[in-house]
Amino acid sequence: MSDAIRGEARGTAPVPLSVLDLVTVGSGRTATQALATSVELSRLAERRGFHRHWVAEHHSMPGVASSSPAVILAHLAAHTHRIRLGSGGVMLPNHAPLVVAEQFGTLEALAPGRIDLGLGRAPGTDGATAAALRRTDTLNEGAMGSPLLERSRELGEDFPEQLAELTRFLDDDFPDGHPYARIHAVPGPVQGPKGRPPVWLLGSSGFSARLAGLLGLPFAFAHHFSARNTIPALDLYRDSFRPSEVLDAPYAMIGVSAFAAEEAAGARRQVLAGALAMLRLRTGRPGLVPTPEEAEAYGFSPAEREFVDGWLANVVHGTPDEVRDGLDGLRKRTGADELMITANGHGGAERVRSYELIADAYELPEDVDA
Repeated sequence: MSDAIRGEARGTAPVPLSVLDLVTVGSGRTATQALATSVELSRLAERRGFHRHWVAEHHSMPGVASSSPAVILAHLAAHTHRIRLGSGGVMLPNHAPLVVAEQFGTLEALAPGRIDLGLGRAPGTDGATAAALRRTDTLNEGAMGSPLLERSRELGEDFPEQLAELTRFLDDDFPDGHPYARIHAVPGPVQGPKGRPPVWLLGSSGFSARLAGLLGLPFAFAHHFSARNTIPALDLYRDSFRPSEVLDAPYAMIGVSAFAAEEAAGARRQVLAGALAMLRLRTGRPGLVPTPEEAEAYGFSPAEREFVDGWLANVVHGTPDEVRDGLDGLRKRTGADELMITANGHGGAERVRSYELIADAYELPEDVDA
C-alpha cells in the first residue's frame, strides 16, 4: 500500500505536488459553476502531473460547496483516469464508520487503485451544525440546548475507536463473536480480493499527529490554517512513528495555501478576497467569497486588519517564481514529503490558472493524452 501513498516528484519539484479543493463559490457565482471548476481543475492536475486531488468536508458555509466529498469524488472519478482522488478529509465523527466504509468502497470500485481516505476528527463546522449532523441521543433537548452542544463537542474524543471500527469494516475482519462480525461494507472484501483505499489521518494539532505515528499511517497537517503548529506536530508524528504494514517510515504531507498569477498584484487581489471570506467566517458571518473589488474597498478595523495580515503571512502568493521559491522554502523548513496546495480566491478561472502557473514554474511535463 505504500506505493499508493508515496508519489513521484516530477519536473523540478523536489517532492510531489497535489491539490486540495474546497470547491469555493465566489460572489455572483453558483455551486454548479464551482463544481464545474473542480472538474476542470482535476483534469488540469492530471494532465500536469499533480499526484492527487483531495476534496475537503465542510458544512453550512455558503462559500464552500464541498459538504459531500464522496459525491464530488465520484463525479471527478468519471472525468479523470489516473490522478489519485480523496478526502481531505472526511470528518469521521459526523458519520457512522460503516457508511464511510461503504462510500469509499464504492469509490474504490469506481476508480480502482486511485482513492485515498483522509480522516479528521473535527466537525468541519460550528457546534450547532455538528449537532444537526450527528443526531445525538439528546436531540430532544433542542438544537440550542447546552447538553446537546457539549455532547457534540465530546464526540470527537472517541475518534480512535471510530477509526478502529472503520478499519475493521474496510478490511472485513471483525473477529468471531463481535456484534458486527456478520456485517459487511459493500462494495468491499466480502465480494472477493480487492485493494482498499489507504487511510490518512489529518490534523491541525498534536492529537492526530501522534495517533498517525503510533499506527504507522501517513499524516497530513493543515499548515494553511494552523501554521504555528506545523513543525511541532510533524516532529511529534515522526518521533511517535512505528513501522507498520502500510509504511516503513513516516510520510508527512502539509496543506499549503498558495496562489500564483502572471503579476504579483493579481495574486494579491485574489488572496485578499479569500482572507476577507475567512475573516467573515471566523466572526460568525460566513458567506460567498467576495470579489477582489469588494475586498479592496472593505474598511478593515485595526483588529480585522491584524487578523488579515496574519492570515496572509501564511499564504504563499505572487508570481510563479515567487510561489515556487516560497513553497521550496516551506518544504525545507518542515521536511514535508509532499505539498498539497489549496488556492482560495474568488475566481474559478484564476484558481485553475494558478495551478497551471505553479506547474510551469516547476517544469511539470504536460501529458497531452490525459
